[in-house]
This record gives sequence, C-alpha cells and structure tokens, in this order.
Amino acid sequence: MKFTIRLSYNGASFRGWQQQKNGTSIQGELQKALSMLLKCDVPVTGAGRTDAGVNAVNYLAHFEVSEGADVEPEFLEYKLNAILPKAITVHEIAPAGASFHARFSALSREYHYFIHRKKDPFMDSFSHFCVYPLDMEKMNSAAALLLGEHDFSCFEKTGGNNLTSVCTVYEACWKTYSPVHVSQMGYPAEEGDYMMFTVRANRFLRNMVRAIVGSLIDVGRGKKDTEWFRRLIESGSRSDAGESVPGKALFLSGVTYPGE
Repeated sequence: MKFTIRLSYNGASFRGWQQQKNGTSIQGELQKALSMLLKCDVPVTGAGRTDAGVNAVNYLAHFEVSEGADVEPEFLEYKLNAILPKAITVHEIAPAGASFHARFSALSREYHYFIHRKKDPFMDSFSHFCVYPLDMEKMNSAAALLLGEHDFSCFEKTGGNNLTSVCTVYEACWKTYSPVHVSQMGYPAEEGDYMMFTVRANRFLRNMVRAIVGSLIDVGRGKKDTEWFRRLIESGSRSDAGESVPGKALFLSGVTYPGE
C-alpha cells in the first residue's frame, strides 16, 4: 500500500532533504519516525532534494508498506507530529495510487526567495538582507530570459550527478510585497524594502535557484547587465555566474501533479 505525506519544514537545522551519512536530514527524520511507529523499515521518497538550510511548504513525499499493514492515516499523522522535531510538521497522510511517485509524477516545482533591503529584526531568519539599491525592472528583464527550455549548467553546483542540465522554466519574476508585521502592525517601511522572487520549472538543479538569484542581484545592482545574463545562460559556466545567496531565504513553495 502506498501513502502520501504532505509536510512543511524549517530547513535551518538540517543538511537538506536527502538522508546523508553525516548530518541530520528531513528524509532521515521521517524514515526514522515512520519505521519506529510502523515497526518495519519504511523508506520515504520526496518530490525532490532541497539544499542545506532551505525550507519547504506543502512538500509531498510517499512511502509504501506491505498489504494488510495497520496504517490509520489520521492517527499516524498525530503520532508523527508528536515525535518529529518541531521544525517538521506533517499536514496530511493519504492513500495513493500504485503508480504515483512523489518525484517522477510531479509536473512542476515552485520556489520563492525573499529579500529585505533595510535592517529588520523580524526578517533575518527567513530573508536575505541585501543593502544595495536594486533595479527590479532590470532584474525582471533578465529573469524573463530564463523562460523556456535551456541548459542551466551555469547555475548548477559543480560535482552534480545529473544526467542532464536541461530544464524548462515556466515562470520567473520579481515583485515587492509587504510582510505581516508591516501590513498589519505598522512597522515603518517603504515600497521596495521587501522583494520576492518566484520561479517555477519542471525540474531544478542543485543550487540552481540560489545561483540564479545571486546573478539577478548583480544585474539589479548594476554590476552586470541583461546582455551578460543572456550570454551566461547561452554559454556560461558556474564560475561566470553570481554568488549563491543563503539558503535560509529560499522556500520550495509548491509541487504540482496531474489532475491538480
């Protein structure tokens, strides 16, 4: 029998989604908890890897148990939330079809990256402090060049084992937004103090989003121009791109599947 797990996690204290020999992972914590509760070895497969420190909202994973196993989804959800670290929350456990696969059945993934441009004591844990003036119009002009199918090896962390670096990007844009403490509690702020980058694609490479954001910030600061970004995508290498921004401000915010 196959089941899905919908969960959210704060990645600050983890080495990423994937289980590793050294360091704590979200996958490892889930497998340990499920195996203890179900009294058997329970491998968990996720929708995709997230890097160390990266967060996720409504992430989807699946696991399988033998036919006849005593799995009561609501009770299992309750027990998991009781023993998992506070940084991991299980929202729902539900039966899944035999052909469903959390990774390979996914049609697209969406990420958000958050930036604040003035010192803010309430943002540092989940947003990147960028003190430089940023031209959002230029950043969006460059981001539009990401759309479509491209070889994105220029944004891929070296040493990856992907069979291909080709991805199809469906959406990539910057916009300003107002955090709750600004919109609801009157915290002093100006338009443009808080920015969010959204990118949606069929797949992502290791470190890809963080390298894209770092490169777009270079464009927004005026260090690089849109033509440089175009050449980077067409023929650049990872050493040509901008620095990777911190993972704490990155959220995997959605995974879509057929029928949704």
